[in-house]
Amino acid sequence: MATTSAKENILKKIRQALSNPVPLPFSQSEGTQSVFHQSTEDNAIDFAESFGTLQGKFVYCPNQEELISQLSNLIQLRQWTNIYCQETNFLPILNSLNIKPHDTLATCDVSITGCEFLVARTGTIVMSSAQESGRTTSVYAPIHICIAFGNQLGYDLKDALHFIKAKYSNNIPSLITFASGPSRTADIEKTLVTGVHGPKEVYCFLVDL
Repeated sequence: MATTSAKENILKKIRQALSNPVPLPFSQSEGTQSVFHQSTEDNAIDFAESFGTLQGKFVYCPNQEELISQLSNLIQLRQWTNIYCQETNFLPILNSLNIKPHDTLATCDVSITGCEFLVARTGTIVMSSAQESGRTTSVYAPIHICIAFGNQLGYDLKDALHFIKAKYSNNIPSLITFASGPSRTADIEKTLVTGVHGPKEVYCFLVDL
């Protein structure tokens, strides 16, 4: 009986507290302004600097012709032969380079995907499961190449979320990935190791269209 009485007293106090909520302290402190001030630099410059700091490799292309040229030079320099790509927008680029896309992700040298958005402040590539490449292409390949366009670039994470919301409306993808540079961990003896949980190298080609 004592236990039941104590339980009832606790529940009574909870009900009283819910019926008379305590005002939120410092209510004026919760503003809508970002704590990060917009940079005075161009977003492309901010992204290149942040992405480079995270060991990403950034390539700026003023047009698609330059993209094809830079991509061709990189493929020849690294001697990649097994290039995995599922995105129909980029297959004509590979065709122009006389490259037949590799059909198996597990044995590829490099994968090529697009993205949803680029975040300049953090050097982050935003991807989703709604892309033709799906969930795995940017993760399982040893090297990942992302091709993005100028209209996919913004300053902060909230810009990326607004972009995705406007693009998909109420059909938000089931997975949204925020990838900031190559995969890395320092779990083992606090030694930084890349390529443990994903690609060990990440390239981002930004086409200014």
